[in-house]
Amino acid sequence: MVYNRRLHAALGIGMWCLATGCLVTMSAPAGAQLITHRDLSLSAALAIATAASEHCKSQGYKVSVAVVGREAQLLVHLRGDGSPPHSMENSYRRAFTSVTYRQASGSVEKRVRADPGDKLVLLEHIMPAQGGLPILVDGDTIGGVAVSGSPGGEKDEACAQAGLDKAAELLK
Repeated sequence: MVYNRRLHAALGIGMWCLATGCLVTMSAPAGAQLITHRDLSLSAALAIATAASEHCKSQGYKVSVAVVGREAQLLVHLRGDGSPPHSMENSYRRAFTSVTYRQASGSVEKRVRADPGDKLVLLEHIMPAQGGLPILVDGDTIGGVAVSGSPGGEKDEACAQAGLDKAAELLK
C-alpha cells in the first residue's frame, strides 16, 4: 500500500472532528456543473440518411448510408437496393472517421497521405477516405453522415452533403 499524505491528513481531520464534534462540509470545485449538449434526434438522422440515399439513387448510384451520433453510435444505417456488400462497413467507418476527427473524411485522407504516421488511423473503425461529413450545429460536432458505393469518394460526399442540406432546418 502506498502512503498518501493527503489521505492521511484528511483521515486525521475526520477523526479529530469525530472526537471533538466539529462540523466539516465538503463542496464541489467552483464551476463544477453538468455538461449540456445537443444530440442528433432519430427523426433528423433518418431525414439526413434518406435524403442522401435518394440523391445518390437519382444519380444512378447504389449506395449505403450511415448516420452516427456524437459518440459515433450508429443511429441509422441504410443499404440501398443492389449496393455493394462492402458499402455498409465503409459508410459506417467514414462516418466514424468524420466524428473522430471532427472534419470530412476526405480531409483526413489528405492528412494521412501527407503524414502516414498519424496514430489515430490505428483505431479500429477509422477510414481515411472521402465520403463522410461531420454534422455540425453552431460549431459543435453532433454526429456524422457518410455514403459508400458510388463510383468515387467525391460522389459519395456530394450525396452526404445533399442529405445535410435537405435536413438543415432540423439541425437548428
